[in-house]
Amino acid sequence: MTTLTEKTPFVPDPDAPVVTSTKGLLKTPIVFGVVTVLVALLLAFKSREGDTTFRIAADTDLFELPEITVPSTPSLATVIVLLAVCTAASTLLASRNRRTPLWLVAVFAVLAVVGFLAWAAAGEAVPMVGLLSGSIALAVPLVFGALGGVLGERAGVVNIAIDGQLLFGAFAAAMFGTIVGSPWGGLVAAMCAGALVALVLAFFAINYFVDQVIVGVVLNVLVIGLTSFLFGQVMTENPTGLNDPPHFSRIPIPLLGEIPIIGPVLFRQTILVYIMYVGVGLVAWALYRTKWGLRVRAVGEHPKAADTVGIKVNRTRYTTLIIAGLIAGIGGATYTLVSVPQFGEEMTGGAGYIALAAVIFGRWDPIRATLAALLFGFATNLSGVLSVIGSPVPSQFMLMLPYVVTIIAVAGLVGHSRAPAADGVPYRKG
Repeated sequence: MTTLTEKTPFVPDPDAPVVTSTKGLLKTPIVFGVVTVLVALLLAFKSREGDTTFRIAADTDLFELPEITVPSTPSLATVIVLLAVCTAASTLLASRNRRTPLWLVAVFAVLAVVGFLAWAAAGEAVPMVGLLSGSIALAVPLVFGALGGVLGERAGVVNIAIDGQLLFGAFAAAMFGTIVGSPWGGLVAAMCAGALVALVLAFFAINYFVDQVIVGVVLNVLVIGLTSFLFGQVMTENPTGLNDPPHFSRIPIPLLGEIPIIGPVLFRQTILVYIMYVGVGLVAWALYRTKWGLRVRAVGEHPKAADTVGIKVNRTRYTTLIIAGLIAGIGGATYTLVSVPQFGEEMTGGAGYIALAAVIFGRWDPIRATLAALLFGFATNLSGVLSVIGSPVPSQFMLMLPYVVTIIAVAGLVGHSRAPAADGVPYRKG
C-alpha cells in the first residue's frame, strides 16, 4: 500500500478529462457557425474583384519559393464551403458528446484567416514572412506574461498584476539600460522590477489574505501612476541620459535562418525571442518533471494536503510568484530594448490582461498558453499589415481585432476546463 509522503503528494490534474454536458460542447460549433456566417457576409455584401498574392519568400532564403496568387472571390467562396464543413463536423461531434479536437480548431482558424486575407488584400500582395515574423515579435511580451501567469495560478495565486510587471519592467529596462549603456543591464533591471511587483502582490495576498484580484488591479494602477510620474518628472528632463537605451539586434542562426519561411520567422530574431523558446520549454519541464513543479502544483490544488506532507505552502507560493515576476519582467524589457526606441507612458496598452486571457485559453498550461499568446500576437500584427496594404476594413475594426480574437477564443474555444482548485484562495494554516 502506497503512503502519502512528501515525495509523492497527490496532485489532481486540471487537464484531466471531465464529464461535460452537450450544452458546453456546443460552444465551439456555435462559434464556428458565427465566424462562417461573418465570412459569408463579406462575399454577400462586399465582393471584391482581383487577385491576392501571398509572398512566402525572403531575400535570405537558401532558395526562393514562388509567390502564390489566387482569385479573391472564388477563393473566399471555397473557404466558406470548407468552413461550413468544419462547422458541421464540430456539430456532429458535439451531438455525440465528444469534444471538437484541437486540430480541427486549428484548421478552421487557418482557413478563416486565409479566406479573410484573400478578400481583404484583393489586388495587393500579402507579405506572409513579415506577417508571421512580426507576430512572433509582438507575442514575446505576451508569452513571458502568460508564463508568469501560469506559474502564479498553478501555485494558487491569481496574478492579475501581469500588466504592472510588464510596464514596470519596460520602465526599468529603459532607465537602467541607458544608465549602464548595455541592453543586458536593462534586462536584469527589468527582471528585478517585475519581481518587485510580484513580491508586493505576494506580501498582501499571502501574508494578509487580501483579495488577490483587488491587489493585482491596484498594483497595475499604481505602476501606471508611478511610471507616468517618473516619466514626466525625471525622464523627460534628461531623455538622452535616462531614456535612450541600447537595443538588442537580430541574431540570425546560420543555416536554420536560411530555411524558407521557417528561417526568417523563427531563427532571425533577437536574443529575447531565443530566450523565450528556452523559457517555454524550461517552465514546462520544471512544472511537470521536477520535484519543485510537483510542489507548486500541489499547493495550487490542495494546499492543506501539501502542508500535511511537509511542503511549506506559503514559502512555495512566494518563491513561485517571484520567479513569475522575473519572467514577466523579461517580457516588459522587450518593449524598450527591442520594439520601440524609448519608454512611453502606458506603453504596454493592457497587454498583461491579454496575457492573462492566454493563460485561461491555454488551460493553465505553459505550452498551450504560449500558443494562445502567439495567436493574439498574430491578430495584432495582422491589423497592422492590413492597414499598410490599404485594406477596406475600417481602421476602428483594425484596432478592435486583437481584442475580438481574445473574446472569441476565451469565450467560445476554451471548452470545459477548470483552474487549479486553490487558485485565488489564501491559505490559513491551522
